[in-house]
Amino acid sequence: MAFPDADAILAALDPEQREVAAAPLGPMRVIAGAGTGKTRAITHRIAYGVRAGVYAGPHVLALTFTARAAGEMRTRLRDLRVSGVQARTFHAAALRQLHFFWPAVVGGAAPEIMPSKAAAVAEASGRLRLRLSRDELRDAAAEIEWAKAGTLTAETYAAAATRARRTPPGMDVTAMARLIATYEEIKGERGVIDFEDVLLVTLGMLRSDARMAETVRGQYRHFVVDEYQDVNALQQALLLAWLGGRHELCVVGDPSQTIYSFTGASADHLRDFPRVHPGAATRELVRNYRSTTPIVALANGLARGPSGSRRWGGVELQAQAGLGPEPVLTAYDDDLAEANGVAALIERAIAGGTPARQIAILFRTNGQSEAFEAALSERGVPYLIRGGERFFQRREVREATVLLRGGVRSDDSSVELPELVRSILTGAGWGPNAPAGGGAARQRWESLDALVLLVDQLLVGMPAARLADFVRELDERAAAQHAPSVDGVTLASLHAAKGLEWDLVVLAGVSEGLIPIIMAETHAEVDEERRLLYVGITRARRELHLTWARAKVAGGRAARRPSRFLGGVIEGANASGGREPRERKPKQAKRPAHCRTCAAPL
Repeated sequence: MAFPDADAILAALDPEQREVAAAPLGPMRVIAGAGTGKTRAITHRIAYGVRAGVYAGPHVLALTFTARAAGEMRTRLRDLRVSGVQARTFHAAALRQLHFFWPAVVGGAAPEIMPSKAAAVAEASGRLRLRLSRDELRDAAAEIEWAKAGTLTAETYAAAATRARRTPPGMDVTAMARLIATYEEIKGERGVIDFEDVLLVTLGMLRSDARMAETVRGQYRHFVVDEYQDVNALQQALLLAWLGGRHELCVVGDPSQTIYSFTGASADHLRDFPRVHPGAATRELVRNYRSTTPIVALANGLARGPSGSRRWGGVELQAQAGLGPEPVLTAYDDDLAEANGVAALIERAIAGGTPARQIAILFRTNGQSEAFEAALSERGVPYLIRGGERFFQRREVREATVLLRGGVRSDDSSVELPELVRSILTGAGWGPNAPAGGGAARQRWESLDALVLLVDQLLVGMPAARLADFVRELDERAAAQHAPSVDGVTLASLHAAKGLEWDLVVLAGVSEGLIPIIMAETHAEVDEERRLLYVGITRARRELHLTWARAKVAGGRAARRPSRFLGGVIEGANASGGREPRERKPKQAKRPAHCRTCAAPL
């Protein structure tokens, strides 16, 4: 029997979103363009299924790729008055099952997860007498992650890496295979597993233990996967094991935002969905509610490219947010001038009323951040680096949480929750007005003010919430690393900006050698760089600036030119400035040295 408010859930959606939500059963593929409300569509699909009595919330598992996205999904479902749905990352869902079933399937306590691969990789390279630098050790750890994402072993790595044109750090593919084998031996000796093993071990347990598989499949009968274009082979295998031959699966993705191929992610799973799940429905979300018409036009032009046809199998976005200023491409004489020019632009924007938290500077590599940090600091503009210290690990946040937890017992409901939280946080150093200038004092205040704003957001979905509910919300967010917004300009790499949005975005360093990055040699690699720029453009809501520098240092030779991707799509870019490169032959891997006496590989 349907609940009386089931139809009201559909009434809040646009026609395309409604088509997604109104069909809560059966396999469905949703091609959702940037800013088209994909999270809204799938959370309403779940809510409609629950409210219509089609399924129960505890039987639904919604999978995401970041803890922040999982936290956002839980918040939206709570606002829709839907309880019991599990919204987790692939790793969080697998880890929960691993710890629950390990004692019965294997026996004893589940193995400890290594916080980092660094020490084990260094020890493995030492045993093999490989002389690797710190950067090479880090890259070797990333190569191990790529192998595991593709469900490769030490025995199958070399052939797969050769086909994929991988170049292991400081060694050939044969030596890398030996390093992988030694790394696995070291883990076995220590009785630990790594982050990727969480998925691998859970998959192995599901395949080998029928009772565990039956229990899991009895619990989770309906699945939703967000950002499906980012699924790798290991995650796909685990998802199919959870399904167990069933097809109650809704996936949402955008081929135009495939930017993690280097980690093993592939949009092929999204493209092949109708073949793997016969009879699957396909829906497209095309109405972009995020960005103004000029920004959407630039994104569409970039996606079409020189050929003029739609690339990658994505959608042609339709702007819904109205008119706005045209995106601007600005050239500076050198990197320092670019950083100072961007900082001055942001200073004017903040003075004009744009909140600092609604501004972002995005760049291709983390090394570009330093110049912008210095320029913003000189002007006293607050900023935060996405990917830096986690919010809930900050000292002031931990101290504030302790104070809030201590106030739960004395909360007799006589004081409104926002007023009570503000009173408690005043003892931690918060005040209604931000301290003058920047520095540590300003950052401390911004962290506490984010908690103040968070309590107001909680009351929207839980009008009767009290301090105990707020502390519980903080605990859940801390566990999921779902941080609230902090008032400061965001500095982030284009990869780290995925899934986020701001009113004003500056895409810095849009020149050849950075976008596309100089290491991009094949057509596939260059195409991924184009998608990375597409992701950056579609982060902007109202105002978009693209900047580049003619030279690296003042007085240097002005040898740079704007990115080839901008030719013909924005004023000021030289359409002939950057041509698509010819496909280069892959670098030849180093041949292993052999002993002159016995011919064995060294």
